[in-house]
Amino acid sequence: MTSPDSRLLPQRGQSLADQVMNYVRHSVITGDMEVGRLYSVYQLAELLEISRSPVREGLLRLEEAGLIEFSRNRGFRIIPTSPHDVAEIFSLRLALEVPAAHRAAAARTAELTAEFAALEGRMRTAASHDSEDEFFALDQQLHDLILGAARSSRGRDFVNRLRVATRLLGVSTAGKERTMHDIVAEHSPIIEAIKAGKSSEAATAMREHLTMTGRLLVAQAVAGQELDVDPDDLWHEWTEGY
Repeated sequence: MTSPDSRLLPQRGQSLADQVMNYVRHSVITGDMEVGRLYSVYQLAELLEISRSPVREGLLRLEEAGLIEFSRNRGFRIIPTSPHDVAEIFSLRLALEVPAAHRAAAARTAELTAEFAALEGRMRTAASHDSEDEFFALDQQLHDLILGAARSSRGRDFVNRLRVATRLLGVSTAGKERTMHDIVAEHSPIIEAIKAGKSSEAATAMREHLTMTGRLLVAQAVAGQELDVDPDDLWHEWTEGY
């Protein structure tokens, strides 16, 4: 493990546990932490110059998401996330977030409408400044807001764990298949439908957004791991019926 870079310094609004998760994620993506290798909780705490309690909290969250496993009295290991995992993750997100968008539109309020408008504006600003970390934090807030409006607190927590899994894999469509402005444009129909109280349109727009993102991430994961798998077949295997 190497010293944290500037991306891993304390961020406004981030808890210490969040910083631990951020460090592990970036370290896996950059190759500083290897899948399957044993790592020490104590060394990680020393490296980040924080106590062991938030380190354990952050690692426990990663364990809950199925991203690491603890070895009793020895440390922890990174568990590989496969393209099959990505396809399954998006099948679950489709099952949860499409009906949530439908319910959020039915439950819209003036306050909720204002929150959506503000988040969309902040996402556009982050995209213009090419601030990828901020952009995807706002993206998560937007999906949180939709699930919260649908009164699905358990669904929101579950989706957040699923999002961590795909981020830990290191695949992202931003800057490759599409820009951050493209991603904002995918969210706009969802937001507008919810603001207008159009439940069916909101559900359809959410389905289209998740399908676009999921298919691209599955294809990137297959290519990145050089697997002899058809990403379209893999996608349909997991999402047929959604």
